Amino acid sequence: MKIRKKMNRPLVVLGASSVLLAFAGAASATVNIALVPVGNPGNAADTTGFGSVAYSYKIGDYDVTASQYTAFLNAVAATDTYGVYNSAMSGTTSGNPGIVQSGSPGNYTYSVIDGRGNHPVTDVTFWDTTRFANWLDNGQPNGPEGPGTTETGTYTLTPVGMANYTITRNANSTWAVTSENEWYKAAYYTPLGGTGNGNGNYWMFATQGNSVSTSQANFGDVNDDTTPVGSYAYPSYYGTYDQDGDAFQWSEPVSVGSAPDLRGGSFQSSSLGLLQSVFNDGAAPTADYYDLGFRVSQVPEPASMGLLGLGAMGMLVRRRGVKR
Repeated sequence: MKIRKKMNRPLVVLGASSVLLAFAGAASATVNIALVPVGNPGNAADTTGFGSVAYSYKIGDYDVTASQYTAFLNAVAATDTYGVYNSAMSGTTSGNPGIVQSGSPGNYTYSVIDGRGNHPVTDVTFWDTTRFANWLDNGQPNGPEGPGTTETGTYTLTPVGMANYTITRNANSTWAVTSENEWYKAAYYTPLGGTGNGNGNYWMFATQGNSVSTSQANFGDVNDDTTPVGSYAYPSYYGTYDQDGDAFQWSEPVSVGSAPDLRGGSFQSSSLGLLQSVFNDGAAPTADYYDLGFRVSQVPEPASMGLLGLGAMGMLVRRRGVKR
């Protein structure tokens, strides 16, 4: 599979509606994230060791879209101190989201090319996703990247913490990048049982089935590109779309000191890459690819106390994933 390196990057609520933000102008706009509730707290983990979540939460119905990310850029990235924009985003083929930067440092503005607004945003690093979540948690403020906009909130981003992979959710945070267990449960779990496989409460694919076809998800290079979110009418039990295929999705690592994992496969993956037991183990958080995006979750404040994004306590087994 092709892997593109990014150049010159610094290291460093609505209900479950299909109507998504379509903003494409230069000024920032309010981002509305369509959410679905995930209940059944305290469910048992899958045989892979993933999927147990002790609390109820909400998760994005879809991946974060190019239009939603454009609104974020217009709110905070007039200078773009931490490189949340990547020039590869301006592409409109092979997964690139079609987000264009105009102007000069201090006066940058951003727009999304017609027809790309509801495609998943891609070309984002894990740290880009945490900055987006911080911005949501802070109430979507307008202002330069820094404390109170992108560097504090759900995550307190520091050079040392980022270098050592010790960035975790702060207590009382609400918006977050999905933890791996939150992502996994929303994709594969069903409290109804009867899946007919080794664990009766988990499907093998995020389309409520033990097999998947290209009529149910965007994979196998059929389109050679992402598709608008929600294009495939085969949701998970909880009502999420595109957790199989379209774009890989970042998730919080399962333990402090670990690199984040990628889940769900992309438009280029084989059906094996969409399987619940398969993941890209320990991706560098500074990696960004044209087929890699994310979704967010919302956790009620009392439940977020002490979670810190770990979810590892109930984990029994950790399999090594299949690489991209």
